[in-house]
Amino acid sequence: MIGLEHGGRLSAAVREFGLPEDEWLDLSTGINPLSYPLGAVPAACWQRLPDSGERLLAAAREHYACESLLAVAGSQAAIQALPRLCPQSKVGVLHPSYAEHGWRWQQAGHSVQTLTVDEVWAAVDSLDVLVLVNPNNPTGHLWTVEQLQDLAHRLARRGGWLIVDEAFMDVTPQASVVGFAGQWPNLIVLRSLGKFFGLAGARVGFVAAWDDLLQRLAQWLGPWTVTGPAEWAASQALADSQWQEQNRRFLLQASQRLVLLLTEMNLTPDGGSALFQWIRLDQSEAWYQALARRAILVRRFAEPAALRFGLPADEVQWQRLATALRQAHEEITCAC
Repeated sequence: MIGLEHGGRLSAAVREFGLPEDEWLDLSTGINPLSYPLGAVPAACWQRLPDSGERLLAAAREHYACESLLAVAGSQAAIQALPRLCPQSKVGVLHPSYAEHGWRWQQAGHSVQTLTVDEVWAAVDSLDVLVLVNPNNPTGHLWTVEQLQDLAHRLARRGGWLIVDEAFMDVTPQASVVGFAGQWPNLIVLRSLGKFFGLAGARVGFVAAWDDLLQRLAQWLGPWTVTGPAEWAASQALADSQWQEQNRRFLLQASQRLVLLLTEMNLTPDGGSALFQWIRLDQSEAWYQALARRAILVRRFAEPAALRFGLPADEVQWQRLATALRQAHEEITCAC
């Protein structure tokens, strides 16, 4: 695998295209543009070490309907640590998908096999670990609870792990398997506050799994993995069910609007979720460049050639995106 590139590389785009940072509309990350509204952080959160985290865990257990949880500094912390806690294994990961998973397992010395959705079923009986992002980033493919249960049971016969990264699951909680963590003997579920809650900078995530693994992971990560201010912010967001319901409605409506807008420009999405839309496109580089020259940043993928669009935050941003898409379409069509 090659070195990894992520969305949100706004500073690099500023340097490449020479446009001031405050002029950019960054749609590259898939993060909710309307983040959970937080007030001023209490001064005590900055002045003392984080406590036991019981308030945060209580809010998370209620929100996820799961008792077997460990708070971590974003799900990325678990993505990096889990390969170090597993014996040398044959690991299956989706492609395309969030590339950090395969990269981290490979860096830890495991044998990594990239799979399409269709190939997973034939490969699972030969794997020790299967890692699935659900819904998948960037394609939006959604595995059903029944499919994941089947895969978990087949892996369990080999003593294998099923890891399900649910970073984009909050809009469709009915499809989550987080509540089965601790019940299915080999299930590990990753959750994050970065996407749905729009609190990526807080770096708060959770691992749901059986107790022994959570204890080993906690020992590996060490104390104070989540900062005091982040604990305070996450506890509020997780407990606010009214905001969550309102936000789900907003995101579903905004996602449908994005599908319609892209389709009007002959950029019909090939997949997506409530937070992003994904388009396989031979001319993806031309579109990326044309939009970037208009200070709109989207996420590009090389293999397969594709673009991912996140959601605008308000009507001004929607109109700006629509105008840029029309201009880019005319520019690319004329160039052809």
